[in-house]
Amino acid sequence: MPDFFAPCPRGLEAVLHSDLATMGAQQVRSTEGGVHFSGDWPLCYRVNLESRVASRILWRVKETQYRTEQDIYQAVFALQWQRWFDVTRTIRVNTTAIRCALKSLEFITLLVKDAVCDRFRAHCNERPSVDTLEPDVRIHVFIEDDKLMLYLDTSGDALFKRGIRQHTNIAPIRENLAAGILRLAKWQPGTPLLDPMCGSGTFLIEAAQMSLNIQPGIARKFAFEKLLNFDAAKWQKMREQAIAAQLPAKPLEIYGSDLYGDALKTTWRNLEEAGLSDCVELKQANVLEITAPTASGMLVANLPYGERMGELDELAELYPKLGDALKKKFGGWTAYLFTADKAILKLMRLSPSKRTPLFNGAIECRLLEYKMVSGSNRKI
Repeated sequence: MPDFFAPCPRGLEAVLHSDLATMGAQQVRSTEGGVHFSGDWPLCYRVNLESRVASRILWRVKETQYRTEQDIYQAVFALQWQRWFDVTRTIRVNTTAIRCALKSLEFITLLVKDAVCDRFRAHCNERPSVDTLEPDVRIHVFIEDDKLMLYLDTSGDALFKRGIRQHTNIAPIRENLAAGILRLAKWQPGTPLLDPMCGSGTFLIEAAQMSLNIQPGIARKFAFEKLLNFDAAKWQKMREQAIAAQLPAKPLEIYGSDLYGDALKTTWRNLEEAGLSDCVELKQANVLEITAPTASGMLVANLPYGERMGELDELAELYPKLGDALKKKFGGWTAYLFTADKAILKLMRLSPSKRTPLFNGAIECRLLEYKMVSGSNRKI
């Protein structure tokens, strides 16, 4: 049974672990930054299609010890790459390492590429070409201390690239992180949802897709379709079943607003191209001035965070006003604020009922939960 590794944003490992177990994965084991699991190839297809949280699905083809660069070359050359993909496929090698004693990761990347090409040349007197931008096959090398792990990427483009959000604003939140935040918040379809700083609409699109049972990977292609063991009939049946299970687009209690008209235009275009423009209600508004669209619900926002002094001053002014606005206008709601700015904890003048560490790439952030029962959250 093949072994796989699914990387994900740090802090979402438990969510991904639960999803994989629900899908029927075996030997599910979390580690920092991802989840190991085993399963058959139809499961691999399904996880690529359905996982909202994983960044990609990597098939582990080798795990061994090494001491020298030559050990790595020999380990890679010994694998029967020609059994997994055709020589006409283009390749790219990615190398990452923790506590690696070898001097150059760039040299290791070249070494692995040469070993793969030499294996093909020995087999058929041809070698695959390298394409660093849009390769057919991505080979991932991971080194930790004296351990070497080799993976074939079954996803291709990262899974947060759903194939639908084409238009973005500055520093958009990635789709799998947004979906993971909704999961951590325990949001369920049917619960009113408001993003008052919606940017390019990532939270709104993820929520609408979840509400209509639209699988996140239904609009895109995957690298496993280019492997020699690809079962086209099983994949086609899986996609057809997923499409048949979708619900028709309809108005949902999902609301988005933003101070800037350009951001709303971007959100609208993304919703329209995803076939979800009828599902979400948008309006231009200042986050400090909006009122709750329903008596209860969930508010989620990816707060801006500044790197320059002027921006920091603006945020220091925003946070207490935001806390007051939530308290006055959103009684009965639960707010989830995602931020990298630790100053918010003091400046909001509200006590979070929960703080969850999350990483947006390499940036350490917090997901703060505020239960807006009027009069209960203000610090004395």
